Amino acid sequence: MIAVALIRHAPTAWNVAHRLQGRTDIPLSADGRAQAAAWRLPDALAGYEAWASPLARARETASLLGLSPRLDDRLIEASWGEWEGRLLADLKQRPGFIEAERRGLDLAAPGGESVRQVQARLLDWLAALTRPALAVSHNGVLRAAYALATGWTMEGKPPERMAAATAHLYRWDGRRLALDRLNLPLVP
Repeated sequence: MIAVALIRHAPTAWNVAHRLQGRTDIPLSADGRAQAAAWRLPDALAGYEAWASPLARARETASLLGLSPRLDDRLIEASWGEWEGRLLADLKQRPGFIEAERRGLDLAAPGGESVRQVQARLLDWLAALTRPALAVSHNGVLRAAYALATGWTMEGKPPERMAAATAHLYRWDGRRLALDRLNLPLVP
């Protein structure tokens, strides 16, 4: 059994505006940098191997946490294809968007990546782990992991809220991901 901790990067200007970032390489905002600089890893995560998405917002968050992570493309945010850079409120007004949201794990923007595809690369990353790991990643990856561990189909809101400035703890047995604890605070 391997312990796994997942942390979402600190905020960017696009997060605050509710603009879909996807793979667009947006850096942390000044406020996001200040928030991440105040975060501290809980003692329970000491000694975990550090990983991060190669996107600037995840790398910068990891650095502000005092980590020197291994970068891995399997931890990158989902591609939002044609929806990338768009405001969520604007997309909700477009014909077909609400129906697309109802696809749950098969939700994918035109030219984008489905949640199942994100889960497949996340499972590949998990299968390569040999010791406890901590990864700084993105909301799409964290939600894909939560769905894997709980059976949530991603239709509707998640049964539990994943708060900002927290770590989410899982156990990986080589085949399945199991939820251990959500929302372990990063702020002392």
